[in-house]
Amino acid sequence: MNLPKKVKIVEVGPRDGLQNEKENVPAEVKIALVDRLSAAGFPNVEAAAFVSPKWVPQMATSRAVMDGIARRDGVIYSALTPNMQGFEAALAAKADEVVIFGSASEAFSQRNINCSIAESIARFEPVAKAAKDHGVRLRGSISTAFGCPYQGEVPLEAVADVVARMRDLGCDEIDIADTIGVATPRHAQAVMATAIRAFRVDALAGHFHDTYGQALANIYASLELGISIFHSSVAGLGGCPYAKGATGNIATEDVLYMMNGLGIDTGVDLDAVVDAGAYISQFLGRKSSSRAGNALLAKRNG
Repeated sequence: MNLPKKVKIVEVGPRDGLQNEKENVPAEVKIALVDRLSAAGFPNVEAAAFVSPKWVPQMATSRAVMDGIARRDGVIYSALTPNMQGFEAALAAKADEVVIFGSASEAFSQRNINCSIAESIARFEPVAKAAKDHGVRLRGSISTAFGCPYQGEVPLEAVADVVARMRDLGCDEIDIADTIGVATPRHAQAVMATAIRAFRVDALAGHFHDTYGQALANIYASLELGISIFHSSVAGLGGCPYAKGATGNIATEDVLYMMNGLGIDTGVDLDAVVDAGAYISQFLGRKSSSRAGNALLAKRNG
């Protein structure tokens, strides 16, 4: 099996990871985390979300974070933008990429934003157009593509439909997310193969949660199809505040350990990521969720 020789890891910890934290994480801690991750070699760091602080209080510091980070040449700093107000804020904060989102589950869409999938994606048309007009990268994220907490199974044709809608909006990259972590390798391949038929394989990303311990296996299964972009979160931070039963993202350290073992180039320094994970875990007052990170730290400390 010919696996990709190079993989892009999108580090989502500073946004997707920290957005669920109940205790306030100060802007200076988020800035330090983003800077550590940039220095580790990530080509793309999801750093902010320009959303209502009423709904996601942890992201109220997004402008301060974007203003305070030490930007590195060639690194894409992304921001989630649910509407034009969010887009304008992201533009003012000099985000390199804006992220729009939709669900592959009709029940999830209705339950969370009270509209159909088609209506939800149509709402992003002004954001997509504005991104193109301003030369800003546009990424589309599709949640509950592998299963839904409300309707259960999600039909493959529903995934294909949303991928096509995101493609037609002009997305440069599209994420296929297992929001509640229910996928297994064969299922992961079926969903990703469906997405590949609707969009370029080199611009599709896998975003796997590790709820049932299947994320690494699902990433490997996706590699077998030629998928070469994956999302992960330092120290395994985060989940989804709007999806019942969703637990953490796959830990970046675990993904990097596997990629290194497979001889796949990521351009990311695993030891530096282990240090970043230790930094944020210490601040949060708990152990990292990364098994590889914890093992490497233990080995390092004798």
